[in-house]
Amino acid sequence: MPKISSWMPRSLIASLAVVSVLASSAWAQQPPAPTRIRGTIDAVDGKTLSIKTREGTDVKVNMTDDLTVIGIAKSSLSEIKQGSYIGVSAMPQPDGSQKAIAIHIFMESQRGAAEGFRPWDLRPNSTMTNATVAQTVASVDGQVIEVKYKDGEKKVVVPPDAAIVAFAAGDKAEVKPGAKIIIFGAKKLDDGSLETNRIGVGRDGIAPPM
Repeated sequence: MPKISSWMPRSLIASLAVVSVLASSAWAQQPPAPTRIRGTIDAVDGKTLSIKTREGTDVKVNMTDDLTVIGIAKSSLSEIKQGSYIGVSAMPQPDGSQKAIAIHIFMESQRGAAEGFRPWDLRPNSTMTNATVAQTVASVDGQVIEVKYKDGEKKVVVPPDAAIVAFAAGDKAEVKPGAKIIIFGAKKLDDGSLETNRIGVGRDGIAPPM
């Protein structure tokens, strides 16, 4: 808190004190950010998953009773059409475009999910854009996809090595040892344990690339 000069009116000093207390309280009450986990399931014990993360650490995550499982299957660029709702994991380019690392095609029932552009943790400085495809065109660098979301638009260059997958309705039976998974947002509980109500499971041995 800044040093309070003696010339400040008492009312101003009191106001600054109240603002400081409220700000500290608001900071303390902010919920912890959800934890994103990528890895392979080692074991399932009732509702508890033992996971070896991509970083090589071991974590346990409890599944809620209302768990939603999302299947993640290999797809192709030809399945991305004008009007498709997609998510693009990418690296920003000097010209302002995004170079896709991976693209996932949402189910129609998921249209609008987490729409927008944001930082992502797939790689250092990577981004995620969830948006609707406005158009696709060919280029010398690969396919170019113009996407639009509620606050803007992006040009996405899709190189030949970009992973393309599609989301599908999954089943709890897919949550088993050996499955490669992504937990989009595990919640840390007061006792320090992790809990999730949504898991993405790679099908046919693929690792969710997003």
